[in-house]
Amino acid sequence: MPIRPRLPADHAVLLDIWHRAVLATHDFLTAEDVQSLYRQMDELYLPAVAVHVWTDAGGQVRGFIGLGDRHVEMLFVDPDCRGQGVGSQLLDDARRRLGPLTVDVNEQNPAAHGFYRQSGFRDTGRSELDGEGRPFPLIHMAYRGESG
Repeated sequence: MPIRPRLPADHAVLLDIWHRAVLATHDFLTAEDVQSLYRQMDELYLPAVAVHVWTDAGGQVRGFIGLGDRHVEMLFVDPDCRGQGVGSQLLDDARRRLGPLTVDVNEQNPAAHGFYRQSGFRDTGRSELDGEGRPFPLIHMAYRGESG
């Protein structure tokens, strides 16, 4: 399986994937938001979660999932690999290891919301603000299985 725990040497690649994925999918963020979040990802968020990476046949990291207990704190895939099953494999691996998962999705990112719904997650609630108190509404979701 091409999934493994992150290594210290992966950090710069994870930041690069995060940055490019956010630019490709989070059009509701300003350039200032992205710059601020980049620093937080580097210094706070990535070090605070258990990260597993997906690697291609050549060993290149192409996506990653960050978990806090059974909560998906982050899931980012190299934009060049979107739609190729990387995110689904990372979620499946996490479910095999941990059981049912929860996730919060930015409401302004309908592609991510659709991805999680297609992956067996269902909406359980909504918050007007994100976890940092910013005006980015979140949809709270929980894994309910493929049949709902």
